Amino acid sequence: MKWYIDSDRPIYKQLVEQIELRIISGFYAPGDKLESVRELAMDAGVNPNTMQKSLAELERMGLVFAQRTSGRFITEDLKVIEEAKKTIAVQEIGAFLEKMKKLGLDKLEILALMEKVAEGENQNDDIKR
Repeated sequence: MKWYIDSDRPIYKQLVEQIELRIISGFYAPGDKLESVRELAMDAGVNPNTMQKSLAELERMGLVFAQRTSGRFITEDLKVIEEAKKTIAVQEIGAFLEKMKKLGLDKLEILALMEKVAEGENQNDDIKR
């Protein structure tokens, strides 16, 4: 999976988000061993200290845990992973709804449009304002 880093926000936060997404999407399975800090940093093209800071934040969140001599692992607590997934989903839905409201769509129009898109219909057909 490719890393995407932009200059708009702190790099360590972007790394946290991307690793969190990899965990909740199943790219990293519960109990998987993560690569070393240096390997992850090299793969992402960032300083190892930045990656270390990101992993420390993921540990604080409970998504990753460290074993002294063995490295870092993905949590096996499925509740923690599910809660992280729900939190991100709620944030994404909130942002989406805010954008739709700025477009002038009300709740019923948003729901109807979502149904059409989910059914594979062209979202530009029959938009009623």
